[in-house]
Amino acid sequence: MKGGEIIVNGSDIILNRINSDCEESIAAVGAEADSRCEEILAQAQKQAEKNAAAIRGKGEKQLVRLREMSRSRASLEARNTLLKTRREEIDKTVSAVREYLLSLDDGAYFDALLRLAAKLRGKSGVMLLNRRDLDRLPSDFESRVRGAGLDATVSREPVNISGGFILKSGDIEENMDLSAVIAERRDETEDLINRELFSE
Repeated sequence: MKGGEIIVNGSDIILNRINSDCEESIAAVGAEADSRCEEILAQAQKQAEKNAAAIRGKGEKQLVRLREMSRSRASLEARNTLLKTRREEIDKTVSAVREYLLSLDDGAYFDALLRLAAKLRGKSGVMLLNRRDLDRLPSDFESRVRGAGLDATVSREPVNISGGFILKSGDIEENMDLSAVIAERRDETEDLINRELFSE
């Protein structure tokens, strides 16, 4: 019996030892797992912070870019508005100049036509006027035109122009219609208006 008890006790010792070894192994594995888990969590935390910083930096750069784009767009819109306003004011002024010339009294109006005729000094041909100007033409206008250096006669057939005249010499026409003259001088007019109205 004692021999049997020894065997049983020996088996218990072995089982206890196995259990103890298993518990130690389980504890060691658990400790290693906990350590590894903490390490993984720490790395994940660092990566998350790094990602957050990158996202924040990217967001800040994008915000700066958007602000710059907004400022640039606002500046462009302001410039376009200013240019549009200038263009409108120039159009109004050019139109006002044309209307002013067309509304001159007869004496001043035909004096203006004589100044235009003087620009064609040395040329010759037939002057074409509109119906309104033919109806109020001064009797001495042709002699005054020749006195200005333009050898021209006035046609009794009206042409469709706003004011001024067309000098026809064979197939060549000199367009001294007031609208055309003002259009040709528009660049100079724009420069003058820009200086007078928009100089800083």
